[in-house]
Amino acid sequence: MKDTGKQFIRDTYYDRVSQSAQEQGAPQPPLELPIPPNAVVIPLPPFDAVEHPPMTLVDAIVQRRSLRQYRQEALSMGELSLLLHTSQGITELIERRKFSITLRTVPSAGARHAFETYLLINQVEGLTPGLYRYSALQHALVEISIDPGAAEALTQACFGQKQVLNAAVTFVWVAVVERMAWRYVERGYRYLFLDAGHVCQNVSIVAEAIDCGVCAIAAYDDEAVNAVLGLDGESQFAIYLAALGKKPTG
Repeated sequence: MKDTGKQFIRDTYYDRVSQSAQEQGAPQPPLELPIPPNAVVIPLPPFDAVEHPPMTLVDAIVQRRSLRQYRQEALSMGELSLLLHTSQGITELIERRKFSITLRTVPSAGARHAFETYLLINQVEGLTPGLYRYSALQHALVEISIDPGAAEALTQACFGQKQVLNAAVTFVWVAVVERMAWRYVERGYRYLFLDAGHVCQNVSIVAEAIDCGVCAIAAYDDEAVNAVLGLDGESQFAIYLAALGKKPTG
């Protein structure tokens, strides 16, 4: 077995980390990717307007299980809004003299929040199936592509895992390296993977409250997933996925 993993840990010890761009006075990267001028932007409804049976946090954690089969029922826009807000939603925007930060519903190293949430929409009321991106600053969806082949392409990029094809929505969290490396350079790669776990866990827990199940996905062809999303695989790359849909009856 190669020592790639061990070498990565060693090379990201604090005493081996380079001077950061922040320490060198470089400007902070944008808080999120820009929205193209002609993009279709779809506002999301208020995240707290979704009615669901009461459930304690402990119950949601205890009941959570990975689920790969779903009933063919669409999510509402409100349910999608809730999932997005509780996994990447902004609770406060703080403007400082030299840089700005967002406080969100999940923790992130240094409040860097280096992810963009891409969505493969299969069944959401009011949305054409296709690829979208979540703008946390606007709490809105940005249409990327309504290519009808997107679901099959992403499924194949995940080694044919059928839950992607059958889910109401598949979340794809994309790391924007510059946003984290600006402060943490090489060690920031560790934090990207830690932060991805925080985000996916929130989706898994909140899904329980709206009768949904989630299957987190780490087995995928990196280059193929990046190609589906139009990413270069270096400055931006897919780091984690999760398929979600309504729990089957019975």
